[in-house]
Amino acid sequence: MARLVSLWQRTRDYVKTKEFRDYITSTHFWGPVANWGIPLAALKDMKAPPDIISGRMTTALICYSLVFMRFAYRVRPRNLLLMACHGTNVMMQSIQASRYLAYYYGGGSTPAAAAEASAPAPAADACDPAPAAAADACDPPPISC
Repeated sequence: MARLVSLWQRTRDYVKTKEFRDYITSTHFWGPVANWGIPLAALKDMKAPPDIISGRMTTALICYSLVFMRFAYRVRPRNLLLMACHGTNVMMQSIQASRYLAYYYGGGSTPAAAAEASAPAPAADACDPAPAAAADACDPPPISC
């Protein structure tokens, strides 16, 4: 408990410093904060159908985030908030890319597959000879003597 109190006091003291105020008012803070909209939008789009995913845009966003993730690490002082943002975006866009590939190249976009997935199974005719259970239902009852 004493460690927690000590940590709280150090955090409170740091927040009051000019160094922290300078960080909060810099582009090293507000740039990544604004940039978090991209991975958050990708997270929101996880519930959307995969046919609206743009393969080109997803690929561009993955490349963009990889480049700027390296930049955020190499710049002095290192911008770890920006690097975390772009790392998250690479993950989210990679998931979107896998959904895109599964839909367009995994058989999800064919009209027959889409119709089968969305249409309910047709009700079997009771006397249809194709299903074995239905054929047994149409046989006459055995004659007993």
